[in-house]
This record gives sequence, C-alpha cells and structure tokens, in this order.
Amino acid sequence: MVKAPHRTLIFTPQKKRKPREIFANTPAPRRDNGPYKGPEHIKVVCWKWDNGFHDKKKLKFGPDHVNRLKNMVARHLHMDHEFVCITDDPAGLDHEIRVIPLWNDYRDMGGCYVRLKAFSQEMQELIGERFIWLDLDAVIVGDITPIVRQNPKFMMWGDTHPRTPYNGSMVMMDAGSRSQVWTLFERNPAVAIMKGRNLGYVGTDQAWIGACLGRGEARWTIADGVYSYRCHVKKLGHLPNNARIVFFHGCADPSQPQIQKIHPWIEEHWR
Repeated sequence: MVKAPHRTLIFTPQKKRKPREIFANTPAPRRDNGPYKGPEHIKVVCWKWDNGFHDKKKLKFGPDHVNRLKNMVARHLHMDHEFVCITDDPAGLDHEIRVIPLWNDYRDMGGCYVRLKAFSQEMQELIGERFIWLDLDAVIVGDITPIVRQNPKFMMWGDTHPRTPYNGSMVMMDAGSRSQVWTLFERNPAVAIMKGRNLGYVGTDQAWIGACLGRGEARWTIADGVYSYRCHVKKLGHLPNNARIVFFHGCADPSQPQIQKIHPWIEEHWR
C-alpha cells in the first residue's frame, strides 16, 4: 500500500476573533428526560482503518472486532437501526453491515482526526439523519436503548478525564447539528489542534471537539451505565450492576486473553 505523503501543518495568520464567539464555554444544558422525541430509526456507526498496530493496545483492529460489535448491538439495541462501518478495508465484514468508504481528509495526520468529517453537513446524506458512533473496543453488557433514545441533538460520553470534557469513544448527533467542529477545523487545522493543547485536553479529535464546543454539551456518564474499563471497572474489580456498555480505551482490549481471564463477563458478552 502506498503511504500518503506527510502533511506539513503551516500556521498562517488569522484574523483576530473573540474566543467566546467560536469556543463558547456555555453552562451545561438541562437534560431533557421527558418522552423521546427523536427519530425511530438510527444508524450505528463504527470506524476501522489501516493505520498499523494500535500504539497502546499493540494490536490491529480487524473484521472480528466489527462483527462482534454488530452482534452486540443487535442483541442490546431495541429500536430500528442499521449498522454501518466506515472503513478502507471491508474484507471479512458481515454481509449485513453497510460499508461507507473512508475518506482521506486529514487521515495522514494520525490519531483520529479523520473522524472529524463526520460532523459535516454532508453526513446527513452519506450516513443518515441521526447516528451514534461506537469505538471498536466496546463491550455491550446490557440494554443500550435508553442510552440511544436521548433527546439532545448532540451528545457525547464525558467522565473519563478531569481535564478533558469528552471522550470520543461514543458520540451521537443529528447529522450536521454541530458542523462548526468540521468547518473550523478545516479552516486551519494547526490552530484548532493548538487550541485543544493549550486547554490541556488529551486526545486528538476529542480534544478539538471539546475546545470547539466547550463543556456545555449533553454527556453520558456512569449514571447512564456508560463505563470506562481503565477509569472505573478495573478500579472497582467487578462489573457495576447498572453497566450497559464498557469501553476499553487505552492499553487494554476485550480481545486480550489476560483481560478475559480476570473478568469472565467479557467472554460472556464480547461475541
């Protein structure tokens, strides 16, 4: 495979803007816990691209991760949905999975910057009216319907790092509802990346999302049954009773035999 040429980021002079106009840190909105008002159909999206071995997990995500996630969603999401994989290599994927070819925009920058295009207006036509994306290192252990049937136009997981408001493992939106995440990044990626770094935010796409949107977006937390293996479950030593989904961001992965041996519930659900 021919590697794309390395992209050199150039800092270009920009017109001065008041930070609050673009990077507004608004108070957290009140969660609408009333009857669900959203569409009765949703796209469940995952991402898989060939960037070699995961630098922390020391493994390569293959079709098995995608197919297992698709099966878990089918068992635990009780509303009309379609499973979608955005990928550069559909080989080995279940035939029921809709494949969207991965674009090249900012892919050569590394990390997960390539995912930022999912915030663009064109995703309404490409993906669908409303979608939720899940990382491939997720283990779904219970009914995730209450997680998905939420009213905010945009929602993101958000209680894994004290200095970073959001975690990019799970994001849900009405397509195009936060298009400024894409348009402002595309305007000057170097400035956008520096904004997240200056705020002390960790990660790649999630750092920019937090810098761009501020801390005021609706977020899933452990109260919703959304857990981090590294930050929550590993420290507890057991699966919490209200757990619905567990993400293995970081070094651990549900595919690792040593992790499965410690936590038998992984083998029970990761299939």
